[in-house]
Amino acid sequence: MIRKIANRVKLAAEVLLTGRVLTESRAEIPPISSEEVAEFKTFFPLDKFFVFGHARSGTTLLTRLIRVHPEVHCNYQGHFFTRKPTLEALVDSAAIEAWLTRRSNRWNRGRDLSPVILRAAVEFILEREAREMGARVVGDKSPNALLNGEAVQRLHKIYPDAKLIFIVRDGRDAAVSHRFQQFIDAQQHLSQQDWRIRDDFANDPESFLRGERSIFTQEGIQRAAEGWVRNVSETNRLGRALYGEGGYLSLRYEDLLGSSWEQTARIWDFLGVDSSLPDLRDLLTRELDSNPDEKWQQQKAGELVEPLKKGKSGSWRELFTARDRQVFKDVAGETLIAWGYESHLGW
Repeated sequence: MIRKIANRVKLAAEVLLTGRVLTESRAEIPPISSEEVAEFKTFFPLDKFFVFGHARSGTTLLTRLIRVHPEVHCNYQGHFFTRKPTLEALVDSAAIEAWLTRRSNRWNRGRDLSPVILRAAVEFILEREAREMGARVVGDKSPNALLNGEAVQRLHKIYPDAKLIFIVRDGRDAAVSHRFQQFIDAQQHLSQQDWRIRDDFANDPESFLRGERSIFTQEGIQRAAEGWVRNVSETNRLGRALYGEGGYLSLRYEDLLGSSWEQTARIWDFLGVDSSLPDLRDLLTRELDSNPDEKWQQQKAGELVEPLKKGKSGSWRELFTARDRQVFKDVAGETLIAWGYESHLGW
C-alpha cells in the first residue's frame, strides 16, 4: 500500500513538473540535428567511420589492414548500434526521457537531449584511444548480423556525418566459417544434435569434406542462408540510401584477399587519408602474413580446424552436401548472383 501511494505521488509530481504523464516506455529518440553535429565537430574533431558486415565476413581482417595507416585507428566491437542492448539503452526509459526533456532543464535548449548524450558517449570512447595513437580518423568494427538494416538506421540517427564501410563475403563460405566458430567459441549454445555433428567431424572429417555428411542441421543451413540474405540486402540498401556515394563504401572479402593493396588503398582514399605514404605496402604485406585468429583457433581446437584452411575462399564446395546447396540456392541464389559470386543458378 505504501509503495502504491509513493508511486502515485511520484506520478503526480511528474505531471506538475513536466506537464505530461510518465509512461513505462519512452518516445522514440529523435535524430541528432545538423547544428548539434556541427557543435560536436568543435569538441571532437576526428573523422569517424564504422565497419559493418555479416558474421565471419572478414571484418577483423579488414580492420587490421585499415589501421596499418598511421593516421587511422580502428578497434573492435563497441556494438554501439549493432547488438542489443545498443547505445540507445543509455537513455531508454521514460524517467530519463522526462529528465532530458523537462521544461525546467535550461540545458536542453527546448528539445530532447538524448541524441546528444548518445553521441557524446561514443565520441569520447573513440577519441580517447585514437588521440593516444596519433590518429586523425577513428572507427569501430562491429558486425551487424543481429540487427542488419536496423543497425544502419540507428547509426545514421546519431552519426549522419560518419562513413560506413560494409564488407561482404560469399554467404556459403561465411556460413561454413560461422559454423566452426560455433563449434569452438559458442559451445554453450550447441544442441545435442550440434554436439553429435561436431564430434563426428572431429573423429572423421573426410566424410564431411567429401560432401557426404553435413556440418549443418536442416534448420541451421536454412537460418544461415536467410540471415546472410537479410544482412547483405538490408545493409547495402539502407547504406546507399542514407549515406550515398560519399559516405558509404562496400567491398567483397574475396577482392580484399585477391587485391589487398588496391582495396585497402581505395578505403584509405574514401576515409580521406593519404594512401601514397612510404612503407604502407610493406606494412600491409606484413599484416597480411600474420593471422592471430588462426593461431588462436589452433590452440583452442586444433583437432577440429586442422583439416580446414582459415579464410579460404570456396571451402563450401568441399563441405556443402546436395541438400545444403539446394537450400542456399533457393534462398540466396539471386543475392549470390547480384554480388558476382555466381552468374546463374546452375551451380
